[in-house]
Amino acid sequence: MKTIDSIPTSKIQRASKLIQTGAKVGVNYLKYYGDKITKTEEEAKESLNKNNAADIYDSLKQLKGSALKVAQMLSMDKNILPRAYVEKFSLAQFSVPPLSAPLVNKTFKNYFGKQPNEIYDTFNATSINAASIGQVHQATKDGKKLAVKIQYPGVAESISSDLALVKPIAIKMFNIKGKDSDKYFKEVEDKLIEETNYINEVKQSIEMAEACQNIPNLIFPKYYPEWSSEKIITMDWMTGEHLSEFTAHNTDAEKSNILGQTLWDFYMYQMHNLRKVHADPHPGNFLITKDTKLVALDFGCIKEVPNDFYVPYFELAKKENLNNPEFFQSKLYELEILRKEDTKEEVEFFTEMFHELLSLFARPFHAEEFDFSDEEFFGQIADLGERYSKNTELRNMNGNRGSKHFIYINRTFFGLYNLMHDLKATKVKINNFIQY
Repeated sequence: MKTIDSIPTSKIQRASKLIQTGAKVGVNYLKYYGDKITKTEEEAKESLNKNNAADIYDSLKQLKGSALKVAQMLSMDKNILPRAYVEKFSLAQFSVPPLSAPLVNKTFKNYFGKQPNEIYDTFNATSINAASIGQVHQATKDGKKLAVKIQYPGVAESISSDLALVKPIAIKMFNIKGKDSDKYFKEVEDKLIEETNYINEVKQSIEMAEACQNIPNLIFPKYYPEWSSEKIITMDWMTGEHLSEFTAHNTDAEKSNILGQTLWDFYMYQMHNLRKVHADPHPGNFLITKDTKLVALDFGCIKEVPNDFYVPYFELAKKENLNNPEFFQSKLYELEILRKEDTKEEVEFFTEMFHELLSLFARPFHAEEFDFSDEEFFGQIADLGERYSKNTELRNMNGNRGSKHFIYINRTFFGLYNLMHDLKATKVKINNFIQY
């Protein structure tokens, strides 16, 4: 794979890159209008989406950092973006052009004050994996095989300016209005900044591994604080396939069910017992070993779930509460989905909309066992998402709704559901985690 010798770090450099990308997108639209003459509307639109996704991703992978992280987040919900974008943006999870070897050594010296060969017995300056915020190298020390994650230069410093650039697009895309909309962008900014603090990530990783050690079939790497810093993490090298690579060829239903149960138990235990959760559930953060163990990686993004959100959120998932209109509506107010200043029309519309969404999305919690390979269930989720994305009444209403905690909790569940579906786990015991 081609390597990168530099990353745009200043606000002007990064904005210029996005402007250049905008010009390419403009050219793609001209091609689209030409294609409509010789192709069907569907064929022309598919070609447009592919060209735009490729150009936007090519720009983001050079910028790296929060810009690429946002693309990764969007790729986790397969119902928001057209398929061409999901396929391209999902590459941000674990496959982007890495830094060149000279830049790696320079970056390491800047972050640690030493060259890699002064710390490790051996160090491979060629990256093994590269993603949105950092890349992973292989090293050895005292007979141990290690993974060394190095953060890209300028990532932490560019987060605020990157989000300022994408904020107008997000406001238009999700129809966010009102002065208190800043709480959503602040939540994303705070979590992205937190992800760039590798000392905090090592601490969170050690705590999570210790807290979840009783969940069977789940393993974690050992972390080494003495060989880590604010921008570098050293941990055990874990051998296995990325979850998406495993699901691409696996046909063993028993393995699917073992891994699916492990993944589900891991997330339910975090959510209900720890009240904090690994809020980055994409395929690049999980490995499958040869003996069908699930390896959990990358605990930079941990979302704490406060009690005043946890209680109403999971009360809404209960079937009896979905069937109690008065109680259901009271919880919508607690979760800031409904507001006191809403018109009668807005109250009726959003109550009906969220009742429909939750009746479907909470279905796994209404059964002792659930089949996550059910194409009909996931097809209904996709259809519902598409229907509301095209709803003109919704577009004319203020999309600024819900507690700020929805951003990462919903992201967690969307990502988890997609991973469970990819695994084709069929006999998942929903409350199995209680025994741990």
